[in-house]
This record gives sequence, structure tokens and C-alpha cells, in this order.
Amino acid sequence: MDARGILAKLRHDQTLSADELAWVAQALADQTLSDAQAGAFAMGVCRNGLSPEGRVALTQAMCASGNVLSWNMDKPVLDKHSTGGVGDCVSLVLAPALAACGAYVPMISGRGLGHTGGTLDKLEAIPGVGVMLDEARLRAVVAQVGCAIVGATGDIAPADKRLYAVRDVTSTVDSLDLITASILSKKLAAGLGGLVLDVKVGSGAFMKDVGAARDLAKALVGTANAAGCPTRAVISDMSQPLVPSLGNALEVAEVMQVLRGEVQGPIVELCATLGGVLLADAKLAMDVDTGEAMIRSAIAEGRAAERFGAMIAALGGPVRFVEDWQRFLPEATVVREVTAQESGVVHAIDGEALGLGVVALGGGRVVEGDAIDPAVGLSRVVRLGERIQKGQPLAVIHASRPQQADNVMAAVRGAITLGTGAVQVPELIVEQVT
Repeated sequence: MDARGILAKLRHDQTLSADELAWVAQALADQTLSDAQAGAFAMGVCRNGLSPEGRVALTQAMCASGNVLSWNMDKPVLDKHSTGGVGDCVSLVLAPALAACGAYVPMISGRGLGHTGGTLDKLEAIPGVGVMLDEARLRAVVAQVGCAIVGATGDIAPADKRLYAVRDVTSTVDSLDLITASILSKKLAAGLGGLVLDVKVGSGAFMKDVGAARDLAKALVGTANAAGCPTRAVISDMSQPLVPSLGNALEVAEVMQVLRGEVQGPIVELCATLGGVLLADAKLAMDVDTGEAMIRSAIAEGRAAERFGAMIAALGGPVRFVEDWQRFLPEATVVREVTAQESGVVHAIDGEALGLGVVALGGGRVVEGDAIDPAVGLSRVVRLGERIQKGQPLAVIHASRPQQADNVMAAVRGAITLGTGAVQVPELIVEQVT
């Protein structure tokens, strides 16, 4: 096989065979395919698409381009993946809750992307935590604690790492086929026995309408199941931040309040839904309702907090982080309220605008390699349907310098729309895709 022949078939909208797609994946991983050819492949798939069978073949080939883990555990190996949102720190609650319910959770997570936060960046807001583990250390932590939230090493799906970098600079990120292959190649390489996908929809998500979210959920679920990993998807609403804080240390603080039983809120509901599906499908729970109850109990009784604390210590963080978390998290030096200029009811929240505000504060990356300030972000963000009086805070800005706070003040205020009448707040769980 050769790149020119495969690219010619793709340009003429001819179906690529599984062998041809496997050749492309290996050529991406071993640098046989040039950047120009990789870009042409990405553009061809973006324009003409792959068949469902081709999508499965590309996903499996990208997964097989590097190490694929296998586990010999006495309980199921499970995981969850989110398509990205704002104020979304579900992984930090769900992974230890699942471990407390008897599952093993080797969760390979990512960095912030665009306006959405990254789970690894949130963990690294905790002093001493290191998320890049080799395979031996990953296995040891999972066996000892039950869960480990880590980054993908260069040995995991290297074809995806190469193709993703090319897609980012060739405007081919929003391809259903390439998104599916990218997400699932890394998850399948983790050797999972079950996966649940949290597909976000709304102003704070990449998918802004339910139809697009449903198409992505179906593509992910169909591909994962065809590749041999039992998978379901939950479409969840992201028309407002999941927790009222955006920013790495601020979201960890929200997580600690949830794990310590001090607050409830939508994050617990979503964790219960996602975890209930996983536990039922893995036969750790009699049915989904029982699984949801198990997750809620693990959080309410403090067992999830114990697992989280053990994981933080195993990753190099403070041994007593759960007991004394406020002492360890960094705090911003500038804290300012964004006040309402009129009274009204919160009708809409532009989550993407809020997320970009956090990036502007230094809480996210504009280009790869940017350093992140873990202390900056937004807190006390108002909720949809909340009645606000003139002069009341809409959110609180946490910045490192006064000028930074001034620069995002108008953007944060503009992201929150006030109206006069009541508003229908969307249900958190939109639907499930099996």
C-alpha cells in the first residue's frame, strides 16, 4: 500500500478497506505518513466521511498503534468519558465512587481544550500530584486504590496523538468519524470491560443542539460496541455550568465539598446516572436504580472521599488532603464580584463565553504549552431561573492581577442574560443512547 493510492481513493469518495485504514494508522504512528499526507487524510475524511464499518476499523487500528492494556482483576474494569463542558468535574467524584462500589477505574483523561476545562489540569492544582504514570505505576495505583486518573503516555494510541495535532491546524477537528476514533482509540487501549459516555449539549458544550449530540452519541456507542467494549451514552445538559465554579483549584474545592457531604447539586445526580449505568451493565448492581443508589451512598457515607484521598496520596499529593484540603489549594490574590446592572431572572448563561473568560485569566491554554495558573477562575456563578437584584453578584472573579479581572469583567457580565419572566430550566439528563 502507499499513501498516494489511499488518498486518491478517499478523494474520489471510494470506500477504504480495513487494511488500508490500518496502514494509515500505523503510518501515522511510525511517521511514515508525512504531515501533508496526514492533513490530506484528515481533510478527506472530514469532507467525505467513513462508513460505520470504516469508523470501527480506523478506531481499532489507532488503538492498536501502541500499547493496549489488559487486566487480570477480580472485579470489572470500567471508565467514563465526557465530551467536554464548563464546571464539569464529574470524573473527580465518579472515579473514586465507582472504586468504592467495587470497580477498578484506570481513567485516562485529558487537558483543557478550548473553553472547556481538563481533568488533568484540575488534579495538578493539588500540590505534588503527578498524572503521567508509566504502565507499572498505573497498575500499582489501580490495584491499591481502585482508581487512578492519569494522562495518556506516548505509548497509548500514538496514531491519535499525531492525527490530533494535524487536525488542530487543518480545521478538521469537527469530523464525527475522527472525533469518534480519537476518543475511543485511547479508551479501548485502556483495556476496559465497560464504558459510559457523557455527551454534553448546550451553550457550554462543543455540541450546541440535541441533534448533533445524539449523532455523536450514536456514533460513539455503535463504534465502541462493535469494537468489543460494552458502552452506553448519556446526553446531559450543559446550558449552565455543572457546578457554580470554573477554574482548576476552584473546581477541586467544589469536588471536596461534594465528597465531604457538604453540598449536593446536579453533579451528584449526574454521577449517580453515569455510575448506575456502569454498575448495572458490569453486574455489580442488580439494575440501574440500584447502581445509582450505590453511587449516592458511596458519596454520602464518605467512602468515595476515602478513595479520592488515597488516590491523591498515591499520585504524590498530600497524604491528608481530604481532611485539610483548604490548606493546600492555591488562592488568587485578586477577588472581585461581577454585579448585576439590573434586576431580573437568569434566562440564559453562555457557558462557552464564561469558559473563555477563565482562559483569558490564565486558567486555560491559548496555545499548546501555555502555563496554567491553577488559582484563577470564576466562583458563585448564578443558576438558570435564579432571581437577581440590581447590585447582586452574578459571579466572582479570581485573578492574579487587577488588570486581568478588569479585562474579563464585561465578558462575564455579558455571558449572563437576565429577563423579566419565569424560565424553564432544562432537565439535566436529556436522554440515554444504547
